[in-house]
Amino acid sequence: MNGALSMPAFLLVSIALGAILVYLPFLVVGYGRFKLGYDPSAPRAMLTQLPAYAQRATWAHENAFESLILFAPAALMAYVTGQTSGLALAAAVAYLLARTLYPVFYILDLPVLRSLMFGLANLGTFTLYFLSCRTALM
Repeated sequence: MNGALSMPAFLLVSIALGAILVYLPFLVVGYGRFKLGYDPSAPRAMLTQLPAYAQRATWAHENAFESLILFAPAALMAYVTGQTSGLALAAAVAYLLARTLYPVFYILDLPVLRSLMFGLANLGTFTLYFLSCRTALM
């Protein structure tokens, strides 16, 4: 074995990686809370008091959940329908790459780049849906 993941294994791993990416922006939120003086009795009440970068990190964290809710079923559909094409691989990689960069651009307040990453991630997700549905309906 050469150590490379098979495409079906990569699709499953991409879901796990997507779940991990949900929490990356939360590290910045945690830093912002620490700098502000974290109040464990009212953690949500302090969100409006956070510095702007930490507020954006909060929004990126929340958006990551919304994105994963769409990506996970798409990757599972691709897994179940046996997608092994280069296009399916590129779609999953594009999602992961875009969702890695999305919070960075959000936190740095670069809305055009953030929006491009949002679009790229969605393109990857919906490409997996398309490929899977095309296979299932053939």
